[in-house]
Amino acid sequence: MERLQKIIQKAGIASRRKAEEMISAGRVTVNGVKVTELGSKAGPKDDILVDGKKVKRVDLAYFLLYKPEGYLSTTHDNFNRLTVMDLMPQEVSVFPVGRLDYNTSGLIIMTNDGEISHALTHPKFKLEKEYYVKVTGLLRKEETRDICNGIDLGDFFTQKAKITKVSYDDKKEHSFCNITITEGKYHQVKRMFEKFDHKVVKLKRVRYGVLDLKGLNKGEYRKLKIHEIKKLWNLSENGN
Repeated sequence: MERLQKIIQKAGIASRRKAEEMISAGRVTVNGVKVTELGSKAGPKDDILVDGKKVKRVDLAYFLLYKPEGYLSTTHDNFNRLTVMDLMPQEVSVFPVGRLDYNTSGLIIMTNDGEISHALTHPKFKLEKEYYVKVTGLLRKEETRDICNGIDLGDFFTQKAKITKVSYDDKKEHSFCNITITEGKYHQVKRMFEKFDHKVVKLKRVRYGVLDLKGLNKGEYRKLKIHEIKKLWNLSENGN
């Protein structure tokens, strides 16, 4: 048994809040009986109608995908370029949560759950996203300190970040590190390093909340486990 508003939301008819308004307004029937109580539930065999139209049940799906470089984080491209959908089985109807740039690889969540997508991408929820970064030049301690404290990028001031595992190549031409942020603005990580004249030449998201890439190769995916989905919800709602 599941709450009516959640069934309506999962079917893609309306958000959960809008579904509650529909129920309260008497626009929903279960097995021919009008239902107006918000706590009402229905089972898999119940016949649910909204404004006289049958609600088609949709099974929610959650996947973790290791996106390679050269794929767009979208469900469709007008120029027939490769998208993350080309890496998923055709029978699965999902969309990417957030985005990774065309030349950025790493972890991306694929789902058909609009509610958790909103929770994971809304700025107020502050989920940690960790990236492996390769930049030009030597990354200095004072630069990492400034980045971690937050910097002014002109159109916004970044929140606090974490930088770990700093290293350099033998020729001292490139620096490597992991950076963890809680935002996800357009080209944010690249802009943070470019502020100090370090061009990002490689960027990979290695962690999203409690999820990481362990056990996956580029282009591979796996289903999220129940405890992982619950943990993501807990992180998005409570920050821990």
